[in-house]
Amino acid sequence: PLCQAVSLGIHESQSRWWETRIGMSKPFWKHYLPVLKKAFKGRFDKVSLDKFYMALNKVEPSFIRVEADEVTYPLHVILRFELEKALIEGTLKVEDIPEAWNSAMKKMMGITPSNFAEGCLQDVHWSMGAFGYFPTYTLGNMYCAQLFNTFESDSPQWEKKVGKGELGFIKDWLTDKVYKHGRQYNSRDLIKKATGKKFSEKPYINYLNDKYSAIYKL
Repeated sequence: PLCQAVSLGIHESQSRWWETRIGMSKPFWKHYLPVLKKAFKGRFDKVSLDKFYMALNKVEPSFIRVEADEVTYPLHVILRFELEKALIEGTLKVEDIPEAWNSAMKKMMGITPSNFAEGCLQDVHWSMGAFGYFPTYTLGNMYCAQLFNTFESDSPQWEKKVGKGELGFIKDWLTDKVYKHGRQYNSRDLIKKATGKKFSEKPYINYLNDKYSAIYKL
């Protein structure tokens, strides 16, 4: 039906939009850190905005995908995609998944799970038969980055507004560019219509480079 969402990738672009681009931004916490301090009296009194922002965006290899930082998160998705592909091709047996998982985690991130809960059994996707789902998370990040580039051009004062606790204008922009179309266009056509450009991974890579180069002074 036309009223439904375009794809899981576009779905994830909206999740990551609010979670990372807004919820992990400095302007957002410029407004909400004082609210947090008021709610948890004495716990954050000595924490500055800069310190809080850096802690929120700390990059460090970790075992659990849903807790991963923005930089290492795609590696979690790549690991799962490669194992899924091998399973479907028949080059990897189910009983060999734990060893293959741990080996890939060591190779990609330099860490090895100590148990299955930290490793191959942490997600529900395979047990429910949702093979092919994981790439939608990274597609979502890339869709989000390209959409956000256009949003920034259309809303050059967005940081000042968010810093004052204003968020409604963001929803209005998304409604006009994404939501109102429903399922009228496929994912890539929607991105092109909203941004005026073909879908590309470059906005996402540029975003990660720019944000974390600034945080870590690289």
